[in-house]
Amino acid sequence: MGKKRVIFATKNQAKLKEIRAILGESNIEVVSMEEAGIDIEVEETGSTFEENAMLKATKIMEITNDIVLADDSGLEVDYLDKEPGIFSARYAGENTPYKIKNKLIIDRLEGVKESKRTARFVCVIAAAFLDGHVETTRGTIEGLIGYEEKGENGFGYDPIFYVPEYKMTTAEMPPEIKNRISHRGKALRGMKSILEEFFAD
Repeated sequence: MGKKRVIFATKNQAKLKEIRAILGESNIEVVSMEEAGIDIEVEETGSTFEENAMLKATKIMEITNDIVLADDSGLEVDYLDKEPGIFSARYAGENTPYKIKNKLIIDRLEGVKESKRTARFVCVIAAAFLDGHVETTRGTIEGLIGYEEKGENGFGYDPIFYVPEYKMTTAEMPPEIKNRISHRGKALRGMKSILEEFFAD
């Protein structure tokens, strides 16, 4: 049986690599926007991760006439009233390097004790189908904001997101561990089940 093609609405190569690693065991072929020849930015005007993911998936599905997956993910820091949340990518400016974003969060938690440094990564994945219906899955991982950046793996806020159970940041984890426990891994596995069921019909 041939692989079933879906487009994943991201230009982030690190994210794409993670997605392919997690969906690799299925009969789903993940095509990037670049590979599908699409170069558009969908403005994230939603007020939740769900709304933004659904917005992106639906818009690109309408253009390509393919099944489209899109994710919206971010970091919620409890002490900062769940900031940066849906603005994670745009925090401190869209093109600001993550080294600066990470330092800003660490600085804002200056003097805050460990028990108050709780945070989570959230990932919502939306799949827009050709008949117009949209399915979403959500994954989260709980952790703490570290006191400094640690680790070279991962991307974004990974170097400051410490997982006590593993005694390391998500940037220090080997990809196979991170993909198993991460917010994106959980949301993707949920979406993989939905897609496999859909393609089985």
